[in-house]
Amino acid sequence: MAVSKPYLSIVIPLYNEEGNVEPLYKELTQALEQIGHTYEVIAINDGSRDRTYEKLQEVFEHDARWRVIGFRRNFGQTAAMTAGFDAARGDVVVTIDADLQNNPLDIPKLLEKLDEGYDIVSGWRQNRKENYIKRRIPSMVANGLISRLTGVELHDYGCTLKVYRSEVAKNTELYGELHRFIPALASWMGVKVAEVPVGDRARTYGQSKYGMGRIFRVILDLITVTFLLKYATKPMHFFGTIGFIMGSVGSAILGGLAFERIFLSQPIGDRPIMMLGILLIILAVQMVSVGLIAEVVMRNYYNPQGKPTYMVRHQLDVVEEKKLIAKQQREA
Repeated sequence: MAVSKPYLSIVIPLYNEEGNVEPLYKELTQALEQIGHTYEVIAINDGSRDRTYEKLQEVFEHDARWRVIGFRRNFGQTAAMTAGFDAARGDVVVTIDADLQNNPLDIPKLLEKLDEGYDIVSGWRQNRKENYIKRRIPSMVANGLISRLTGVELHDYGCTLKVYRSEVAKNTELYGELHRFIPALASWMGVKVAEVPVGDRARTYGQSKYGMGRIFRVILDLITVTFLLKYATKPMHFFGTIGFIMGSVGSAILGGLAFERIFLSQPIGDRPIMMLGILLIILAVQMVSVGLIAEVVMRNYYNPQGKPTYMVRHQLDVVEEKKLIAKQQREA
């Protein structure tokens, strides 16, 4: 029987995971029924080329708590996460991989931590079953860099097993391959983030979708995330600072050359440093111009679309309290 308003929404991206669908359903059902909360499972078939969709269809016909979203082609894990967040109806959103390397029995531990007042709880995989040189060392380096640059310290950004309060998941905009940076991207809301040790298991069916090329993509994404967190609402601070430095250096160079020409009567027309000074002044003007354009773009982004520049956690308001009391009296 389908649940109209579940407490939990489990979001699972799948790509060529036909061998994992049935065991995933069994393990997830066992774990969630032990928790006791109402739930829904949102499975996103990310353009799989095997029989993943057919397997999911069988599960849906057997258990209406499962909802299946099928992409027309492979859009990537970030797009799948976004589709799951958009479709989620629960108060709490749980994300988990379909390859069974995340143990569904760890979900209750994350929910307990969430109940302590956190907005995001991330799994921290222990005794990982991956190649130490190819996967674990790059992962440790990446996690250290991400934590240092974003200010959100986690040991395991790459662990998909996470729980979010619904308002956090739905107000975090994702694109590209930024799904692994969700705790950092959500930090603009002032979220409270915690980490809980979880188990890690070897993949039984299928093949890993990640390779060494992911390292370079993570570095590029990290630059993007760092910029967005620090300057998304104030791009002029970034471009203007660069422009000010360039303009200052260029002005100093041209000022020195002007002094030599006027007071020392030295020729400066054939000196390469004069071209450098002119170039720096031109670049400074361009940087400031880019900053102004970026400010206009961000103003148009937030205002017409009604995008909030802040998030409220609690509100104590006499007017709102009176409205609530009046509503309760009417219902009584």
